[in-house]
Amino acid sequence: MKFSKSVSLAVIAGAVATLAGCAYRSPIPLAENFELTVQPKVRSAGHWELVSNDVVAQTLSTLDKAGMPSGTQLHVALPPNPSAFDLAFRDFLITKLVQNGAPVLQDPGQTLNVTYNTQLVRHNSARPHFIPGQFTMIAAGLMAAYGLRHEHLDAQLLATLGLASLADYGASINSGGPTNTELILTTTVTRGGQYVARKTDVYYLENADTPLFLRPSYYKNVNMKVVSQ
Repeated sequence: MKFSKSVSLAVIAGAVATLAGCAYRSPIPLAENFELTVQPKVRSAGHWELVSNDVVAQTLSTLDKAGMPSGTQLHVALPPNPSAFDLAFRDFLITKLVQNGAPVLQDPGQTLNVTYNTQLVRHNSARPHFIPGQFTMIAAGLMAAYGLRHEHLDAQLLATLGLASLADYGASINSGGPTNTELILTTTVTRGGQYVARKTDVYYLENADTPLFLRPSYYKNVNMKVVSQ
């Protein structure tokens, strides 16, 4: 009798284990988030200038690593049918290059050609407004370390984590949060058809600011509804 009862229990346990194994099997890969990242949002012409400063700094650094002489002449080309952003960004680039001592010519010739391209990406999926950031992560790390040294978490440390979360939330609110529109900005330096330097970055844009980055011909031919969120 005891043997029979043991067998029954074993059979039940095996069935439960089998069902549990099936429960954790998926016919397709599971979705997961990327590691926590941050992405700047371009919200003013002053931000355009900051973007150009970063582009110039990294471009000059790349040219230096490529062995280009410091006096190599540059020409910054304007994209066809430029947008409001294109016009301003070219001026920012030229200004910053000249301020860094780079010789910039008005006309192309025996120079390195600097060009840039923008691509707007519009997402239709919902954008989560808040993702815990660096303040929360630092505080959580402190809590973990404290928990290793002591048997119980301190109430004050829990309060610190709460305040850190509020700080992250406040930073997200002040930036306006993620939006449905992103800008892919690529700056390229070429010589004789050869890529010499290249930089690509992605930024958030306010949905209502989209027309500033649309080229006139595209903006006239496409009936695009811009919704501010």
